[in-house]
Amino acid sequence: MDLSELEPVERRSTAAIVADRLRTAIMRGTFPPGTQLGEVELAARLGVSRGPLREAMQRLVAEGLLRSERHRGLFVRDLDEADVRDVYTARAAVERAAGLLLLTGDRAGVAERLTAALERMEEVADDPVALADADHAFHHEFVAASGSPRLRRMADALLVETRMCLAALQDTLPPATALIAEHRELRDAVRDGDTGRLTAVLESHMADAVERIIAPDAAPGAPAVPA
Repeated sequence: MDLSELEPVERRSTAAIVADRLRTAIMRGTFPPGTQLGEVELAARLGVSRGPLREAMQRLVAEGLLRSERHRGLFVRDLDEADVRDVYTARAAVERAAGLLLLTGDRAGVAERLTAALERMEEVADDPVALADADHAFHHEFVAASGSPRLRRMADALLVETRMCLAALQDTLPPATALIAEHRELRDAVRDGDTGRLTAVLESHMADAVERIIAPDAAPGAPAVPA
């Protein structure tokens, strides 16, 4: 009997689970930038004691998603244009490194998984929230394929900040057609093992997203912003 494909069950602390719930809520705009998070209300809502909740919230402070104000409590961070540029600069570096690693592995397998993520984007193209979720999943899969746990952790934190950027600085999203086309180019570069093309597409993708978030009316017909 071959059990080599079975992976151990992941054991996670209550604090880790709570941190994930809070990240998702911040990412989806349930807690907009500037929102104060109250321990008593959150602990009751999540059904946990305040100890694990505090640990989870401190994790998010360390990740830069929350800020602590003395004698006032914890707040969802506000993001400005400098933050947007910094988030996408960091994402470009992380995803470029991940891309170079994944090109040395099973490109066909990675391209197949990215194709599935692309198909999901196409299915939900008319739903901005679902499209942003699908876009997030595409980039998570892209970085995860590198095999680097550290790159994956950094990318996941940056993807949450990406959604915060969108919530803070843009209220509407243009059509998604060109956005999906950009992701298809990225998938094709992986499939073909084209390092130069992969790097160029990533850099263009991130730079364009910054300008669309900061000045969404500057380029009529620009692709939908999630990147």
